[in-house]
Amino acid sequence: FIKKALYKFIISKADIVITNSLEFKKEMQKNFKIKVKCIYNPLNINEIKKKSKYKIKDKFFNKKKSLKILNIGRLTKQKDQITILKAIQNLIQKKIRVRLLIIGRGEEKGNLLKYIFENKLTKFVKLKNFLENPYPYIKKSDLFVLSSKYEGLPNVLLESVVLKKLIVSTDCPTGPSEILDKGKGGYLFDIGDHKNLSEIIFKYYKNKSISYPKIDHAYKRLYRFDFNKNMKNYLDVIKKIN
Repeated sequence: FIKKALYKFIISKADIVITNSLEFKKEMQKNFKIKVKCIYNPLNINEIKKKSKYKIKDKFFNKKKSLKILNIGRLTKQKDQITILKAIQNLIQKKIRVRLLIIGRGEEKGNLLKYIFENKLTKFVKLKNFLENPYPYIKKSDLFVLSSKYEGLPNVLLESVVLKKLIVSTDCPTGPSEILDKGKGGYLFDIGDHKNLSEIIFKYYKNKSISYPKIDHAYKRLYRFDFNKNMKNYLDVIKKIN
């Protein structure tokens, strides 16, 4: 109650409140009864494509004939990477050749490493520290998985769409469903549902072509996040305030 009251007092002093997703805008309006403007994160498509061309020397992720799954994010309870590890266990039991790379750093690293070791996943899962340029790894992957319990507007999903990767994400508040057009541009699963996650990945493994329409749909919808368009929206807001 105190946190909400303090937050409401602070934002009441703002000239304008901006959110980076329509879902987040609705939440703000509902909880604080204020006017909110949504401006999407400016997405520099050309820069992402350029940086993705760097070659990577990673024996683990270059493994041939293996399904390469990628997750990028802080190693925190919010990101819930344990759910992905449980899904990987299910896939291994089905004799699927899989490689999961998690890129990030955070306080949950010890717990994740412990889970990997105790469940004999060291051959299939690798943790890699935060990278300034993760795009070559996105380009190298087969699919990107987001397991978060909540988000704002996850840039990493947009970056994966730019590089035309299939996305499997939790239907968490806020952002993923909006980016993936309610599942038309990727797969959505319930928070913590590792069984459904593994089923989606298994389905993709058996027939990758069924996911191509989703990848194309997500890419065609990227115009919403155009860099110049959204930078102009920010500039227009600043001009009005001044």
